[in-house]
Amino acid sequence: MVTRIFDIPSHYHNKFPKDNALAAKVNGKWELYSTADFIRIGNSLSCGLMKLGMKKDDKVGIISNNRPEWNFTDLAMLQLGIVNVPIYTTLSESEIAFILNDCGATLLFVSDASLYKKINRVKANVPSLKEVFTFDVVEGATNWKELLVDPSKEELERLESIRNSIKESDLATLLYTSGTTGTPKGVMLAHSNIVSNVLASEKLCPVNHQHKALSFLPLCHSYERMLTYLYMYIGVSIYYAETMDTIGDNLKEIKPELFSTVPRLLEKTYDKITKKGTELSGIKKALFFWALNLGLKYEMHGKNGAWYEFQLKIANKLIFSKWREALGGNIRVIVSGGAALQPRLARVFWAAGIHVLEGYGLTETSPVISVNNLEKDGAMFGTVGTVIKDVSVKIAPDGEILCKGPNVMQGYYKRPDLTKEAIDEDGWFHTGDIGVMIDNRYLKITDRKKEIFKTSGGKFIAPQALENKFKESPFIEQLMVIGENKNFAAALVVPSFAHLRSWCEHKGITDGSNEELIKNPEVIARIDKEVKEFNAGFGKTEQIKRIKLLPKEWTVDSGDLTATLKLKRKIIAERNAKLIDEIYSS
Repeated sequence: MVTRIFDIPSHYHNKFPKDNALAAKVNGKWELYSTADFIRIGNSLSCGLMKLGMKKDDKVGIISNNRPEWNFTDLAMLQLGIVNVPIYTTLSESEIAFILNDCGATLLFVSDASLYKKINRVKANVPSLKEVFTFDVVEGATNWKELLVDPSKEELERLESIRNSIKESDLATLLYTSGTTGTPKGVMLAHSNIVSNVLASEKLCPVNHQHKALSFLPLCHSYERMLTYLYMYIGVSIYYAETMDTIGDNLKEIKPELFSTVPRLLEKTYDKITKKGTELSGIKKALFFWALNLGLKYEMHGKNGAWYEFQLKIANKLIFSKWREALGGNIRVIVSGGAALQPRLARVFWAAGIHVLEGYGLTETSPVISVNNLEKDGAMFGTVGTVIKDVSVKIAPDGEILCKGPNVMQGYYKRPDLTKEAIDEDGWFHTGDIGVMIDNRYLKITDRKKEIFKTSGGKFIAPQALENKFKESPFIEQLMVIGENKNFAAALVVPSFAHLRSWCEHKGITDGSNEELIKNPEVIARIDKEVKEFNAGFGKTEQIKRIKLLPKEWTVDSGDLTATLKLKRKIIAERNAKLIDEIYSS
């Protein structure tokens, strides 16, 4: 019976023994690990950690790309009762030092030389940190394989005794939130929190032990991590993409049946597809956009009628089949989470025979609260699906989504004050998101409670709804709505420069640098026209009255996005204070 996270690999091996449980590309070749390898290496590493004197409730960090070593280390820690503290590779040195000090990490595993150097620069500021191990062979560093031992019978018996002593209610991991509004908080998740999410999601996952998944979202994120445990539980082979840049090639190589992603990557995929369509000519171009426009009107369960379905079959044969080939040819489902998905993207991918299932949850809820699925009446465009088994949701009088269930965290590490704010006396976790129930079945997110603001006229603006809609424009890459305590709503806009340059070429406009482009009156007018057209779908007080264009995309590396690709609104506003002043002073 699976009650603790480390029970899952054993269940995987006993029920679905296979040679390709985990896979990663090393020196241009896929290196496979069997379910037996997984358990053997995990046990060996556990015994090595015991020899170091590591014990229950010690904290150990991992800063690494997705790779089988991450799973081996995770298993080794958890079956000793050691608390796994995974950290994003993209965090700054000061953020990493804060997390390591806050949890009191004694050991740290890092993936490569660049991260090892990064840690060496902060190690002196983390008194608790005794040793750093690397997964890659790095000169001057202790490699993780030096911890591997050939365990004796006595050591294995001791390990088994420790495993048996660990309860499902014990703390398994500390996950630090990305901190859009301040200092990161350590979310305490027990084995039972995450296992409950895995078991509740099992029947909703439309794949089985014969299938493969490609993984590329960070394993330190609760979303990808829980899915990884789910894949193991149902016997799906996990292949780790080499880098974010090789996803397309890796999809064609391994031909997986599913992968998980965030809307931002789906948006970029869609934009690449449509850009290729614009480069076609004649009948090929006409057919491409006929199919695309057909897909954007897609409704589930044949609601568009027989004539539409007949046309869709033709579109699938001529156009959409190429989309599926680009994703490896076997994709059954793409799970989307982490941010709001544009409904038009879900529609067009579904029309193409690729089911994009949007879900919803938070780190604090292990993470899934609700998800669209392929069960009867399990999905609805524009919503985050139905609430999962054993979890309850209710909408507070102010519209906030409240959640209760076995998936809700134990609390914030060393922060009882914040825990009390988040979980009320009746056990309801306050998500901070605003939403409604559609047809008393489907949950729809309308905005973040803390991001809704008032204009000086007292009118409420929900920025996410506008931002998600405006990004449907091929001219707009990113957009942030502003206007708190001002007399109207405005926006900072990062244009889609690839599309913009294509338009400039067509219009005979000399493009120049990004900085020159955004000052061009014709460019400003064209994007302003896009904004005015999308404004028509919103109330007068919500509409964007003025915009300012920016020359550079907001990224995690630039510090404008969190590790989960959410806007750091305060930072973006501070960095563009002069432009914002110009908007409201003119």
